[in-house]
Parts: sequence; structure tokens; C-alpha cells
Amino acid sequence: MEVLHVAPSGLTGANLREAMRIAGLHQEVLPFRDDLSCGPIAWGTPQERTAWWLRTDEPRLRQEFETFWHRLETADERLVVWFGRQAASELAFFLALADRLRGRTYDIVDVTQLQWPITQSDGSSALMPPAGAVLVVPPDQLAPLIGTARLLAADEAEDAALMWECLRRQNAPFRIVTPTGLTSAPIDHFDSSILRSAGKEWQNSVSIIARAMARIGPPYMQVGDVMLLRRLVALIEEGKLLADGDPWDMRTCLVRLPD
Repeated sequence: MEVLHVAPSGLTGANLREAMRIAGLHQEVLPFRDDLSCGPIAWGTPQERTAWWLRTDEPRLRQEFETFWHRLETADERLVVWFGRQAASELAFFLALADRLRGRTYDIVDVTQLQWPITQSDGSSALMPPAGAVLVVPPDQLAPLIGTARLLAADEAEDAALMWECLRRQNAPFRIVTPTGLTSAPIDHFDSSILRSAGKEWQNSVSIIARAMARIGPPYMQVGDVMLLRRLVALIEEGKLLADGDPWDMRTCLVRLPD
């Protein structure tokens, strides 16, 4: 039976294709181009998501979303869904797929606890910390996992679908990972991390955002730089931060706390 591997992002899709090449396999990889850890999900339609992304500096094409869902829902291949539970975007992806694939059996590769050996600078061997997400696993470590997919039990699939139903009803601006799973978060959830990462001296926005991301994790990967930039601009508009330059240009704009 043919196999269709479903990856949680464009980058993970590219890495999984490289893993297929390493393994000497010719199996299709279908990458997901959205990030359902942020923005509206009440209707769960490509139109809803495209309209929201158009208000960001990373517009997405409605046709890409429609093509993904059509390919997924009409696939007659064996489905293998890849994800990690410590990245908000990947866990949201898995829960949304569980909702869409109700009534269908499919396999999963959950990389949350995946570790692999490395050689340290002193020559000693060690294990990488648990991956938490497909995003951080290099292709050569994905390749051995291709044959390890397991069937998702019906009760697990239903629990995941019900969780996504609940999150859709709440329709919060953000969804974040907690020890008990994915939960809704308000629009200002990451603001304190941004403000704590700024100072009285002028700094590039990109430096502030990088420090904020470090504060927000680990072990979770909660949010990307695009959403943090949107919140940084909102804080500037509210007068909680000062800017010298175009706030949307994170590499050239300088930002600091008010006196």
C-alpha cells in the first residue's frame, strides 16, 4: 500500500523528504503550510485562515490550504502523521488533523521523547535532550523513524478531536502547550516576556524578540518570531515601548522601554 507522510510545516516537510532520500524511499510527503497555534480557528476553513494571515507580514495562499485539506481528506494511501507534543504549532496541527480525520484510521510518529547520540567538544558521547518537535530533528535522525509509525488508537484519536473542538469554541488568539496539553491563551500572553527582554537602552527588535523566545521556552516551543513581532508593534502602539524606525522591520528598528 502506498504511504502519504503528513508533516507539520514546510520546513519539516523538506527535512522529511531528505530523510526519505537517505533511507532510499520514494514516498510522498504532504507539508502543512499553516500555524494553528495562533489566529482564529472557529470555522476551521481556508477562507478564515487566509483572511487572518493577510493581516500579517507572512500572507498565505488560500489555494495552498485548500489543496492540503483536499489531498488529506481524499487520500487513499496509508496516512502517517508526524508531530511533537512540545511545539504548540505541531500539537495544534495534530489535533486539527484528528478532528478532520474522524472515522479514518491513520498512523503517527510522535517524536516528543526522541533522543540521539552526539559527540561533545571534549570527545565524549552524550544524548541530545528530548526533541519535543519534528522541527528540531535533523533528516539523518528522521530517516530511522520512517518505519516506526504506530496506529493511533480510536480513543486517542477521539480525545484529540474533542480537544480541538473545545479549542475551536474558545477561538483564542493563541494556543500554548502545557503539561496537560494544548490550551487557549489571550492576546497579551507573551507581552510580559517581550517587555522583560527590552531595556532602557536602544536595541534592535530582533534581539528583543530572540530573548523573549528564550524566556518563553524551553521545554516548549510556543510561538514564532512573526507573532512576537506583531505583539511588539502592539506594545509600541500602546506606548509601553518606544521605537526608532519602522516597527515592522525587526532588523533595523531600535526599541527601548520608556523613561
